[in-house]
Amino acid sequence: MFQALQLTDKDTIVLTQLNETDLPEGDVTVAVSYSTINYKDALAVTGSAPIAKSYPMVPGIDFSGVVTQSDDPTYAVGDKVVLNGWGVGEKHWGGFAQQARVKGKWLIKLPQGLSEADAMRIGTAGYTAMLCCNALRSHDITPDSGPIIVSGATGGVGSIAVYILAKRGYDVHALSGKPEQTDYLLKLGAKAVIDRKDYAEKARALGQQLWAGAVDVAGSYTLANIIANTQYGGVVTACGLAQGMDLPSSVAPFILRGVSLVGVDSVYCPVAKRQAAWNDLAAEMDIEQLSDIAHTIGLDGVEAASKALMAGTVTGRYLVDVQK
Repeated sequence: MFQALQLTDKDTIVLTQLNETDLPEGDVTVAVSYSTINYKDALAVTGSAPIAKSYPMVPGIDFSGVVTQSDDPTYAVGDKVVLNGWGVGEKHWGGFAQQARVKGKWLIKLPQGLSEADAMRIGTAGYTAMLCCNALRSHDITPDSGPIIVSGATGGVGSIAVYILAKRGYDVHALSGKPEQTDYLLKLGAKAVIDRKDYAEKARALGQQLWAGAVDVAGSYTLANIIANTQYGGVVTACGLAQGMDLPSSVAPFILRGVSLVGVDSVYCPVAKRQAAWNDLAAEMDIEQLSDIAHTIGLDGVEAASKALMAGTVTGRYLVDVQK
């Protein structure tokens, strides 16, 4: 028997006991150590959006743990692994449980230097942040190119993006609606903090050329304003929709300034690129500083934490100790 959080329908989540025979199909079974609460998880747990595609569903789009059974030759019993995306927590039972059974091709081996707890302090948010930061670098945006703006800077993706970019030597400007968190953002490495209200309304076709690059988690007017204020040849990475899925922008920045908009997907990202991102995270993250970003809760705290995340009152991210 093991504990799990289950969505029994759109509006009902219960902490329950399950048997191993209840687990879905897969070729690798993992004793889950930790998961996290991502925005998509909060949507599912609070019933704010139809994230779960069937019921009952165990939410949790990522987890870390130890392999206990494997029919996949890539993984042996005792291997430490991490999973992000692939529809887990949406179409396939996810990480808010003490056991998971998944396809081996969805897993990667945990890089040396990271514990299971470290991996989920980083989580899908940190992994997505690294994909964005690496996309800027692969599109030749260097620290000498100019300032970088990061939206949603106090959130999971934003916090780690600010940290990574600052550590790589970029001049990072944090866009946030939480002035009380200015010290937190400066400690992560931001050179300045900008009020998100300045970017929350309808954008001009072209604004000042302020940014060499960007990491955006918001979409909608925020993304449109960032694009309008990106300098010639700049690169904007987009990975979220916290403000909205729309993009009320213009072609002007793209055809008059050569701005590039690069979409970043963490769910179905190829294994080689995700392994590279995790290797970079293991090499570049200051593990001690992660304790300032993540707050640890148990499975019984997931529902309340999800509501807080949806209310916008969370700074950093939640580490879910499923054994707690």
